[in-house]
Amino acid sequence: MNTAKVRVSLIHIIGSYKSKLSSYADDIFQLTPPIGGWSYSEVYAHIFDASLLSLISLDDSITGKGKKEPTHFIVKLILLLGSLPPVKKYEVPKRLAGRVKKINKPEALDFIIEFETALGKYYPKIATADLQLKTKHPRLGYLNAKQWLRFIEIHLKHHLKQLERIEKSFKG
Repeated sequence: MNTAKVRVSLIHIIGSYKSKLSSYADDIFQLTPPIGGWSYSEVYAHIFDASLLSLISLDDSITGKGKKEPTHFIVKLILLLGSLPPVKKYEVPKRLAGRVKKINKPEALDFIIEFETALGKYYPKIATADLQLKTKHPRLGYLNAKQWLRFIEIHLKHHLKQLERIEKSFKG
């Protein structure tokens, strides 16, 4: 896995989130979309909160808090292919569900900037990571630092698609 390519991809994805954020009208940012489910606000709160938590797990696997556990084949396949398996709707892990909340656009931008800053802090450490040390993801099992970085990319892309579905539902 080429972490430099993943990092460049993350920078582009973050740019997409920023661009979309600036395009959303303030009056609909927190509204439940016509299709139901999360508002734009809740998507931003979830994805950047989860991404920050993922960076902490990435760092834990680097700083010796990880375990020498196998990564399941299906997870390796997801990371290789770069997308989550097609499912109608994924359930948020219980420990994250209570963290999803409605935020305003300035708070969403602050979350993005906090994530960018944290990514800049943790990314350089990946090069020296012991790939045998892994920390547990709530759904995917044990991931090493490089796998966490790839997961963050996949997860961010997944929720960009969700934002596009919400956009279409507001357009009618």
